Amino acid sequence: MNRTNKQDLVVELAAKLADAKAAFLADYRGINVEKVNQLRAELRQTGAEYRVVKNTLLRRAAKGTSLECLADDMVGPTALAFVLDDPVAPAKVLSKFAKANEKFELKVGALDGKKLTADDIKALAELPSREELLAKMLGSINAPVSNFVGVLAAVPRSLVQVLGAIQDKKAA
Repeated sequence: MNRTNKQDLVVELAAKLADAKAAFLADYRGINVEKVNQLRAELRQTGAEYRVVKNTLLRRAAKGTSLECLADDMVGPTALAFVLDDPVAPAKVLSKFAKANEKFELKVGALDGKKLTADDIKALAELPSREELLAKMLGSINAPVSNFVGVLAAVPRSLVQVLGAIQDKKAA
């Protein structure tokens, strides 16, 4: 890769990292290409991008972004997964992959400019996704209204049942 290609790569990465909401660094040593491609595809489905980039280029691209806090951890074989949207789903994919592949090790991550440890990433992966949280919130908002409608419907239903019982009693 010549100097021009490296500069283009740094510019491209800097633009993507500037928009990234979160990023995760991992040590990918010992993982074969087939598994990495599988991980890449799973991450792509969650809106994340997985790349292996030289550490020096990555450090230059991260300069001035919210991911600059990861610069000290960009040593050794490092893969980068960065997220433009919901960080929970990619964290789940990475944690699941790390559990299944002992050689794959999550190093650190960053979320909105704050550095995350590997344990923080695992805790993030255990959170429900954004869609699940929205569904739970909507269910909580909707519950009092549906309970109120149920209570209002119970009064006429009880009246009808009492009238039916009186009718049966008089008929007998």
